Amino acid sequence: MSAEGAVFRPVEPVRAYQRVAEQIEERILNGDLPPGARLPGERELVSQFAVGRSTVREALRVLQSAGLIRSRPGDPLGAEVLGVSPDNLSRPLGRLARSRLSTLGELVQFRMVLDAESNRLAARLHSQNDLRRMEEQIDRMAAVSSGAGGLHAFSEADALFHQAVAEASGNSLLGLCARAVHDAVVEVIEEKIAAAGDAVVWMERSIAHHRQVLAAIRDGDGALAARLARQALFDYYADHVEEGTRRLLSAAVEEG
Repeated sequence: MSAEGAVFRPVEPVRAYQRVAEQIEERILNGDLPPGARLPGERELVSQFAVGRSTVREALRVLQSAGLIRSRPGDPLGAEVLGVSPDNLSRPLGRLARSRLSTLGELVQFRMVLDAESNRLAARLHSQNDLRRMEEQIDRMAAVSSGAGGLHAFSEADALFHQAVAEASGNSLLGLCARAVHDAVVEVIEEKIAAAGDAVVWMERSIAHHRQVLAAIRDGDGALAARLARQALFDYYADHVEEGTRRLLSAAVEEG
């Protein structure tokens, strides 16, 4: 899909690249430039925005860093629009977990709350297709655990399972956040699990848990599905988060 007919407004020269990026981002977010669309070439953008080529290139660099476009200098087709994806959220969440502004424990607690509610809603609102998607990912996890892949492939199937559960709620934001939070946590914790020397045991335990969740969702038992999510995440991560934040996980696993 081409967006060469899009008309942009000229911008002021002060921090012009930010104004350029803002206009393009606005068009992406409101759907005028959907995923797969192409921006006009650099020369056309220079003309429409009435700025220099370096300003356009800096704006494209900012948008690419945000994961909204894929840009190659001199590409005659123009930058490709990627749109909003879980990567747009998981990267900053991962950085947040590594910063002093937040902790891994807080991020895991957030995932406990998110997964529990996603499981509860999925138990009430799922379709047969949703159940098939969940079962397919469990089968992928089982195949990986038997030797056809590795920990990263297992984590990918795990992420797709939780995304399918969240999307079964009918709320696209839950699906987006589920994938983003999962990826942000996995980036921090995956190496620790692999280094522990019991990756296969961990994967088998995880598969058993996912089968329990699927059964609870299929049976429409939202309370059990939510409880399984909280308990499993506590069991997986409590020993890996900062000692001072374990109380957050303990509080989240408790039922009111």
